[in-house]
Amino acid sequence: MSKIVLQGLEFHAHHGVFATEGVLGARFVVDAELHYPFAGIADDLDEAVNYAAAYVAIREEVTEKTHQLIEVLADRIADRLLSDFPKLERVRVRVHKPFAPLPGIFRDVCAEIEKGRE
Repeated sequence: MSKIVLQGLEFHAHHGVFATEGVLGARFVVDAELHYPFAGIADDLDEAVNYAAAYVAIREEVTEKTHQLIEVLADRIADRLLSDFPKLERVRVRVHKPFAPLPGIFRDVCAEIEKGRE
């Protein structure tokens, strides 16, 4: 299976359990793998999944809605991509919250989901 990867999409958004996260917001980073069979397609955007449009869909899900959990955000992004792009057979979405409110030193917190067509 072939895939397009959108990696390291960064957004300022207001997701989180704590009130300060809703007010101040934080940085969120999204990776999305868009799986569809593009081997042998014509060199024409109409034959492909438009990854610029996928970026816009992801940006809207991250910045225009709020959720307490990054797990829910990842799930909503995956659903949106499958809904908006019928050529996609499967998606994998990772939502990173590198500044999660944890009481220790860490590099990243990430929620990942993989969904396909039923």
